[in-house]
Amino acid sequence: QVSLVEFGGGLVQAGESLRLSCVASGEIIRINAMSWYHQPPGKQRELVATVTSVGSTVYAGSVKGRFTISRDYAKNTVYLQMNSLKFEDTGVYYCNAGGVLLSGWYQAGDYWGQGTQVTVSS
Repeated sequence: QVSLVEFGGGLVQAGESLRLSCVASGEIIRINAMSWYHQPPGKQRELVATVTSVGSTVYAGSVKGRFTISRDYAKNTVYLQMNSLKFEDTGVYYCNAGGVLLSGWYQAGDYWGQGTQVTVSS
């Protein structure tokens, strides 16, 4: 079994910063990509940023230049540094691990964390 746990959410004012962390645990051999998703209140979950196994990154246009995704490959941990936060950044942020290969299994799978709440006040 794979568990993903997010940390770092909280209540901040617009313009401030937060750093989210997500740790994947289990009998993990390899994780292809780790991502952060954002789900605003009452809306669908959308991709914020992804970092691949070779270090390539992609960002949603709304966060490019403000957010930075990074990864500690040895610790199966992904971070999201969120600067210049805006009210519209409010919502639940979910960690995703894609292409997770587990010991004893031949096929990789995707896993989600429980989410961490980010609230940005104006």
